[in-house]
Amino acid sequence: MFIAFVLSKIHAVQRYRESVHELSHFSDRELDDLGISRYEIDTAA
Repeated sequence: MFIAFVLSKIHAVQRYRESVHELSHFSDRELDDLGISRYEIDTAA
């Protein structure tokens, strides 16, 4: 049970990092189309 919990947290961190990485490569216009600004990427991810 504990191992499954730890693995789920690791997976969540990986998804977060992938999201931040992908969003940081968007242009400001693309981010605006999504309704977020560059400084909100961490929160949106």
